Amino acid sequence: MTQLPAEIFKAYDIRGIVGKSLTADVVRRIGHALGSLALEQGQAAIAVGRDGRLSGPELAGALMDGICAAGCDAIDVGCVPTPVTYFAAYELGCNSCVSVTGSHNPPDYNGLKMVIGGTTLALDAIQQLKARAEGGDLKHGKGERRSADVVPAYIERIVSDVKLARPLKIVMDCGNGVAGAVAPELFKRLGCDIVPLFCEVDGNFPNHHPDPSKPENLADVIRALAETDAEIGIAFDGDGDRLGVVTKDGEIIYPDRQLMLFAADVLARVPGGQIIYDVKCTRLLAPWIREHGGQPLMWNTGHALVKAKLKESGAPLAGEMSGHTFFKERWYGFDDGLYAGARLLEILSRSADVSAPLKTLPDSPSTPELNLKMAEGEPFALIDQLKAEGRFTGATERITIDGLRVEYPDGFGLARPSNTTPVVVLRFEADNAAALARIQDDFRAAISAVWPGVELPF
Repeated sequence: MTQLPAEIFKAYDIRGIVGKSLTADVVRRIGHALGSLALEQGQAAIAVGRDGRLSGPELAGALMDGICAAGCDAIDVGCVPTPVTYFAAYELGCNSCVSVTGSHNPPDYNGLKMVIGGTTLALDAIQQLKARAEGGDLKHGKGERRSADVVPAYIERIVSDVKLARPLKIVMDCGNGVAGAVAPELFKRLGCDIVPLFCEVDGNFPNHHPDPSKPENLADVIRALAETDAEIGIAFDGDGDRLGVVTKDGEIIYPDRQLMLFAADVLARVPGGQIIYDVKCTRLLAPWIREHGGQPLMWNTGHALVKAKLKESGAPLAGEMSGHTFFKERWYGFDDGLYAGARLLEILSRSADVSAPLKTLPDSPSTPELNLKMAEGEPFALIDQLKAEGRFTGATERITIDGLRVEYPDGFGLARPSNTTPVVVLRFEADNAAALARIQDDFRAAISAVWPGVELPF
């Protein structure tokens, strides 16, 4: 068998450029391997959903052809947010699903997020899938292809459980991503009056890119909040598994602070529960979780890795700085931006001033995620050297579970290699601007000492 392009097999999913590294033939072969793996694990069918990208129908079709070639059934759940595809695996009882999605990547990208037998494929499992597809370790048969519409059941499941204390008027920005196919109806059913922005699903993304982790993509939400009587703004990424939040006065509430709000709410019903968060999150989160009777656990970044830890630990809630939030309490434990938005509004609707609970959450000066672009392989080499030789003045702790996070009495600095692109991700936080500048200076000196001539983004 011919080799498949190694660069598309990422740490948490498969992702590549359509027509180049990711073709219909490549996806069909991966589908054949996935169908074979599913059957091996006693699964009879795989649900397949896709986001709104122009390449979605062709690639989803090729994927299902491959799944059926193994003798496994493929259930087409259509153009839906990734969390709806995850929901389909539960609702249809097949325990396996694939979302054909490029997530927050540029329009010419697409990819696969894969769950087989209730486990999200990541790291070694993805490499093993590649080896199976290339080595011909495949089953052969004629699986059946059928369709199912799970959107009504998904909306009904949320509406029957999440209750707003009062109606809310909200700005909703779907960025022309696939969330626009479901979110407006869901939030109207919850009792919201919606000021819609770019809710038409359009794979050309004519307005702004659907990635609410980038402040520039929330400019339209901020403007609409200023110009209307809407009380709060929410935004979704391209496949609907991440949430952005903006207060009435235009403050962006980043996901690690959203997690504070969710943690306090969940811990009121699950006292002593473990709350999982990734290494990029604020240092104010752990004391907040303890204050509300929970147990904080810092973990590796990556939606598949956090989800796996949630499943293993039995924790009721987990979240990532990137905006993936995982509710196990009252929900299924997968990352779902639409559901997170519903839970957010449930909490906020109890207040006369919707922004007030968000404004009172602890905060401190911090940087957004900063990317140091390097050649393929270099980010890991740099971090290895930094772990071995880096000198940090006044540091109180070095956390090495994912990259290097250095804690100081008044802040932290983080440097970790991205598992998806050849960059080092950096983030800094401190009690005040002077401490933030000092910690950045400390990191600048440490990185330059182990990698001379490096051009840093801070």
